[in-house]
Amino acid sequence: MSKKDARPDAAGQTPATQWLKAHGVAFTEHPYAYLEHGGAQHSAQVLGFDPFTVVKTLVMQDQDARPLLVLMHGNRKVSTKNLARQIGAKSVEPCKPEVANRHSGYLVGGTSPFGTRKAMPVYIEESILALPEIAINGGRRGYLVRLNPQVCVTLLGAKAVQCALAE
Repeated sequence: MSKKDARPDAAGQTPATQWLKAHGVAFTEHPYAYLEHGGAQHSAQVLGFDPFTVVKTLVMQDQDARPLLVLMHGNRKVSTKNLARQIGAKSVEPCKPEVANRHSGYLVGGTSPFGTRKAMPVYIEESILALPEIAINGGRRGYLVRLNPQVCVTLLGAKAVQCALAE
């Protein structure tokens, strides 16, 4: 049986969706054809979503190599200087892909903030919280879930920051 023929309920079995289900979170599943280095812009285009509502999960680290997650609009970049200042760090930088994979338990391109291997502080761009619904990675490349962004605050303890830059 090819992946396209797989049962829809089997498609969503990732640590992220198991975590969401265990916490009673309502979400819809949106698989798409993954494109290496396509990012949130590609998934938004393929699924017909506004890239502003597609949220990428970025694994970063502070000056002491402590990991953290940043949730950012798909069509924005993170100002690491602004982020560091707001969270009280000397500096923040993206983790190398292999380090990000180790911290999150997910492959880069399929990183979800839900069901991560390690508990990490989560920061969310404040304007994301004003959206009625977001699309965010469901724990696998080529797989987004749509849900209420408040879930990130209530269940992940995400702290609102303002560090978006136009892409």
